[in-house]
Amino acid sequence: ITPIDAFFIRNNGHLPEIGEEKDWTLTIDGEVERPTVWTVAGLRQRFETVTVTAVLECAGNGRSQFSPATDGLQWRLGAVGCARWTGVRLADVVEHAGPKPSAVYTGHHGPDRQIVKPEKPALSRGLPMVKALAPETLIAFAMNGEPLPRLHGGPLRIVAPGYPGSAWQKWLDRISLRPFEHDGE
Repeated sequence: ITPIDAFFIRNNGHLPEIGEEKDWTLTIDGEVERPTVWTVAGLRQRFETVTVTAVLECAGNGRSQFSPATDGLQWRLGAVGCARWTGVRLADVVEHAGPKPSAVYTGHHGPDRQIVKPEKPALSRGLPMVKALAPETLIAFAMNGEPLPRLHGGPLRIVAPGYPGSAWQKWLDRISLRPFEHDGE
C-alpha cells in the first residue's frame, strides 16, 4: 500500500475550487429513467460502503523512455501507486437511476479546466457499461482509510481497476450515461 504522502499526483488542468464536502453534489443524468443528484452523505447513507485495493497508474508512466518520443508529461517511472479505495459501487448508483437500454457508456465530469483554454474541461473520460457495472468500480470518497484528499480527487473520484488513471475521474460531480462511447476531452 502506497502511503498518501508518497502517492503520485497528476492533474490535467487547474485544481478546481472545492468547498465543503457537505455542499458537494454528484448528478446522474443522460440515458436514465430517474436523473438524480446526490450529496456525499446521501451516497454513504443509501448505498453499501465497500473497499477495494487497487493500483492506479498514469497512462504516461515511463513516457520519457518511449521511442519514438511522445507528447505529454515526461514521466520517468513512479506514476503508479496502490491504495485502499473506499466508496460505493458505481453499479449501485447507476442501477438506482434506472439505466435505459440505450446506455452503452458513462461520461464522467469534474470542474477542473484546461490551463490554456479555461473555458474547456481539463479531462472527461468514461467507461463502457460492462466496466461501470463491475463490482470493483467505485465512486470513492476515501483513500487508505482517510477522507479522499483534494489532490487525489476529493471529495469524489472514480476508481476503475484495470483502466488507466485518466479513466479514474477526479473531483467527480456528474456522471452522464451515453448512447455511444463518451467523447469528452
